[in-house]
Amino acid sequence: MESLKELYKAGPGPSSSHTLAPMRACELFKEHVKDVTHYEVELYGSLSLTGKGHFTDAIIEKTLAPTPTKVLFKTDWDYDFPSGLILKAFNHDRLELTWVVYSLGGGSIKILNSEYDFQKSIYPETSLCEVYEFCKKHKLTLPQYVYHYEPDIKPYLEEMLMVMFASVREGLKQEGLLPGTLKLKRVAKDLHFKASHSTSEDKGKRLKLMAYSYAVSEQNASNQTVVTAPTMGACGILPSLLYYAYYDLGFEKHRLIDALAVAGIFGNLIKTNATISGAIGGCQAEVGSACSMAAAAKAFLDGHSMRIIENAAEIAMEHHLGLTCDPIAGYVMIPCIERNAAAIMRAFDAVFMASTLGDFKDNVVGFDEVVSTMNYTGQKLVVELKETSLGGLATIVNVDKKSV
Repeated sequence: MESLKELYKAGPGPSSSHTLAPMRACELFKEHVKDVTHYEVELYGSLSLTGKGHFTDAIIEKTLAPTPTKVLFKTDWDYDFPSGLILKAFNHDRLELTWVVYSLGGGSIKILNSEYDFQKSIYPETSLCEVYEFCKKHKLTLPQYVYHYEPDIKPYLEEMLMVMFASVREGLKQEGLLPGTLKLKRVAKDLHFKASHSTSEDKGKRLKLMAYSYAVSEQNASNQTVVTAPTMGACGILPSLLYYAYYDLGFEKHRLIDALAVAGIFGNLIKTNATISGAIGGCQAEVGSACSMAAAAKAFLDGHSMRIIENAAEIAMEHHLGLTCDPIAGYVMIPCIERNAAAIMRAFDAVFMASTLGDFKDNVVGFDEVVSTMNYTGQKLVVELKETSLGGLATIVNVDKKSV
C-alpha cells in the first residue's frame, strides 16, 4: 500500500478524479517541457463525459497558464483503464512531448512509462487480516501500525486535519447559490443555525453532523480547497466526524490525528484491493469507502477493540454496496452532497450496530470480504451508472422543471 500522503490530499474541488488528478498531472508535465508555444489536452472516459460539470477544462487551463492550452473532449480511448487524459506539448508545429495519464481516483494518477515516489509501496500488508496479524505479533495499536511504517506522518496528518476543519468553518459561513446551471442553494449555515436552536440533544447532534458535512461538500462544489477522504466526492463525511469530535465532544487533537491514521488504513486497503473511483466502481467506491473510514475512526475514538472497529467498517461498506454514481448534469451536487450527509449518520449507526451486536455474536462477513464484494459489484455496474451522467438520476430527473 502507498503512503497515507497519497490517500489524503488537499486541493481544489469539485472532484479529485476530475480536478485534482488533472492538476497534478499538468504540474508534473510542465516540469518536463521548456520553450513550448502551446499545449493540447485530450480527455477520455468519465473525464470527457462529465468534465464540463466538474470544471476539468478550467483547472487544466489554469494550471498550464500562461501558455495557451486547448482542451479536447474525446471518445475513442485506446487504453484499458476507463478514465484518463493525454497531454501534448508543442513548439509551434513540432510535438515535443506526449504523456498518457490515468486518473485512478482520489486525485491519484499513473503516468504511463514513468515512475514517481508517490507510487511507491510503503506498507507490505495488503489485507486487514495481515495488518491485524502484524499488530498482534508486534503488540501495536492501529495508529502505531501506521507510525511504524511512516514515522514522520503525524505533521502531515495534522495539516490535513486543519484543512478539514477550515473547510467546515468556511462552509458554515457561506450563503447563496452553488456555481453552475443547477442554481442549488447552500444550506449548511441554515442547518447549523437550526442545530444550535434544537431542544433535542439527539436531533441537535444529527443536525450538526449534517451541517458540517454539507459545509465541506458545498465548499467542494464551489471549487474551494478540501481533502480527499478518500475522494472529493465523499469529502464531507470524515471531516464532519472529526470536527464534531473536536468542537462538540472535546477530543484532543492528537486523538483525532490517530483516528485519521486508523481511517487511512481502511481507505488504503479499499484503494489497494478495490477502488475509490466513482468512474470505476460507482459511488459505493466513494461514499461507501468514506463511510467505512469514518465508522472505523469513530469506533477507534470510542475506545472499541480491533474486532469492533473492523465490524463497524464492514457494516458501513456492506450497506452501500451497489450505490451508483449518477450526478445530475455532471456536477458534484445532486445526489452527492445529500449522500455525504446521509453517510456520516450511517457511520454512527454502523458503530452502534457493531458494538451492540458484538456482545451477542461474531460478525460473519469480514472487512476484506466486503471490499472484494464491492470491487466485484463495481465491475458489474453498467457504465451509465459510473460517473458518466448517462443514466440514473442524471437522466431521470428533469431539474429544469424543479426548484432546487
